[in-house]
Amino acid sequence: MTEAPASGSPRVAVLLAGGVGTRVGLDIPKQLIKIAGRTILEHTLAAFQAHPMVDEIVVMMAPGHLDAVHAMVRTGGYDKVTGIHEGAETRNGTTLLALDAIPADCPVLFHDAVRPMVSARIIAECFEALERYDAVDVAIPSADTIIEVDPGDNTIRAIPRRADLRRGQTPQAFRSSVLRAAYDVAARDPAFTATDDCGVVLRYLPDVPIWVVAGEERNMKVTDPIDVFLADKLFQLTSSYLPEHHSPDEYRAALEGKVLVVLGGSYGIGADIAALAREHGAVVETFSRSSTGTHVERRADLVEVAEQVSAKHGRIDYVVNTAGILPRGSLLETTEETIYAATEVNYLAPVFVAQVFFPHLERTRGSLLMFTSSSYTRGRSGYSLYSSAKAAVVNLTQALADEWAESGVTVNCVNPERTGTPMRTKAFGEEPADSLLDSKTVAEASIDVLLSGGTGHVLDLRKLNPLADPYGDA
Repeated sequence: MTEAPASGSPRVAVLLAGGVGTRVGLDIPKQLIKIAGRTILEHTLAAFQAHPMVDEIVVMMAPGHLDAVHAMVRTGGYDKVTGIHEGAETRNGTTLLALDAIPADCPVLFHDAVRPMVSARIIAECFEALERYDAVDVAIPSADTIIEVDPGDNTIRAIPRRADLRRGQTPQAFRSSVLRAAYDVAARDPAFTATDDCGVVLRYLPDVPIWVVAGEERNMKVTDPIDVFLADKLFQLTSSYLPEHHSPDEYRAALEGKVLVVLGGSYGIGADIAALAREHGAVVETFSRSSTGTHVERRADLVEVAEQVSAKHGRIDYVVNTAGILPRGSLLETTEETIYAATEVNYLAPVFVAQVFFPHLERTRGSLLMFTSSSYTRGRSGYSLYSSAKAAVVNLTQALADEWAESGVTVNCVNPERTGTPMRTKAFGEEPADSLLDSKTVAEASIDVLLSGGTGHVLDLRKLNPLADPYGDA
């Protein structure tokens, strides 16, 4: 862990969560909207909680919604949070309240709570810059031409040079004493207005240089309805969620005696998950059409599996459904029998699995893991049944994560790129081995997801090949 500043003052992150969400058209603050299994605020909170340079976190929340933050902190184990306070009516007013809640002279980051994809690199560089500067901003180049408009007649007054322009983001970082001094001067200005804290320093302490840290496009602010959609997709598509790897002893400690049910476990990814879990001490029961005559698309078969495993072991901790079929061909030429079979196995089965196994997982506060395909992001010719069902599984995962949030049951989805499995070989024939993801690698990541405690996540697994087809099927 990075050492604290030489002054001994803690490094503080203030999350500005005072917005009320009117622009997204909801009756709750936008920071409490759920995307990718968590509220926007919790995604942001988790990023700062996990960062080794952050010592304390203060949350400035919209009035009337502090209970939601207290519950989030209590159940999520966010032990760096040292204060949860009501924000003011304005951004600047909220900053002043935050300054009253932190040490008089410490390194502090002010971050929009509705920028949930802030990177560890940005946080680190802001704190590092504070070792040389008293004020730091985060910004990215503007890809668009910026025009200055005369408000009187709505005509262009000037077109600044784009190379000199940046789009501001957060965090904005300061020595808290410097920002306080800037606001003290601003308080004596009857015409004071500002949209951000660096603007206050720039205007009222013009001799204080403000260093600029390079931001990132993905560090977007959720402001309008379309931003909610875009942020959700970014979480899905950019692997922002990566489960933690463990040592062999840690895996054994976590899995020893736990009961894992693998559906579709006779070969491929399912078989590899079963073998790996057994190596780590788990009790594993596998079921499939070929090995046990289990049809995952039949509710009665799933009920029989659940009752059989529960009676034998007294509990079910994890359920993994890897069963799937991959029909290829034009939809117009696809028989009704194939349409029903593909839909039942690839979509109805996950629905039935969720319904049947939830009561068992609720008793153990267990986890359900499903599988999608990278083709879910864009339907492809020849895979219409498969890709549309896999898109439905992703939506099902996220919906269940929301529905089951209070139960303690987690549900996640693994999205592997083209993987070397018998199902793929049957559909595509032999392919160069180095072009495919290894099924054992997928199995290792799947175990990590089961143990992560996260929910509503779609984990993208890719080979280290930037030119790989992003729409290839698993």
